[in-house]
Amino acid sequence: MKKPNRFPAIVGQDVAKRKLNFHMDNYAASSIIPHLLFIAPKGCGKTMLAKAAGRNLVGVEGKPKAFFEINCSTIKSVKQFVNQIVLPHINQRECTVLFDEASELPKDVTMALLTILNPNQENRTTFSFEDYVMDFDFRRQSFMFATTEAHQMFHALIDRCDRIDLEEYTYEHLAEIIKLNIDTLKIDCDRKILSEIAPVLRGNARAAQKMANNMKSYMQRKKAKKFTEAHWGELKHALGILPLGLSRIEIQILRALAEKKECSLTNLSAKTGLTPQCIRQDFEIYLQKHNLMDITTSGRSLTTVGHRYLKNLDGKVKP
Repeated sequence: MKKPNRFPAIVGQDVAKRKLNFHMDNYAASSIIPHLLFIAPKGCGKTMLAKAAGRNLVGVEGKPKAFFEINCSTIKSVKQFVNQIVLPHINQRECTVLFDEASELPKDVTMALLTILNPNQENRTTFSFEDYVMDFDFRRQSFMFATTEAHQMFHALIDRCDRIDLEEYTYEHLAEIIKLNIDTLKIDCDRKILSEIAPVLRGNARAAQKMANNMKSYMQRKKAKKFTEAHWGELKHALGILPLGLSRIEIQILRALAEKKECSLTNLSAKTGLTPQCIRQDFEIYLQKHNLMDITTSGRSLTTVGHRYLKNLDGKVKP
């Protein structure tokens, strides 16, 4: 029997989709799915995949259960959680709840969730707060979490969940995401051009969707249906797109490193006007990933690849 395609809009992520399909096949028989934890870097589609999974969780009436997405940074206390979320939207209802940015959960709410999500043979729990006693039935209520910072979540809450780790998108996957999005306007684009666009998207599915939106808007203005190399050249120039999708600040960092053989983080901070923490968290990881810079005990330095990148850039693009 042919398996249903539960994720037609999700490109790639074959391992994650296979694992979700396993749980959903079991859900179809038992109405029970584990508490799920989606983990991936920003822009890799955690929320999109969680929502797609939620659309496949059908209630007793044969329709997808109500889906509630909660940004955990907006939850400040157990009282607020109970009064504004649990009582009006979850208690005694069929629903799927996604806690997005789960690393931002306050400690007291995390402790409450440990009780609520405690696994047991009955697949149901009770939680008491002030004058309220709330029943949770995991045949009726399903819970999901998503985060980029799993290390900041309480380990016991992670242990309550089944992890769904998303993979990094390949250039081929990013090209496919663009194609799917521009197909909605029946815009044609050669694979060769898509393969040139994919590397500037920084491995980010959200960036691929944004690029597709820019392409659609641009082609609507041009009243054209074939996206050509010339169109891509104009779009790159208009949006200031650099090779590998580097930002102007990253170019500034590379140029600062090119001035001397080795540079301390403090010195690099002084040259760029960025804080050391900002440089480490927001820029160095991507530059290292593409072997444009090295970090050793002696300091930061530009690699041979980094020198070549700047030389090529200076020959093609105005600084």
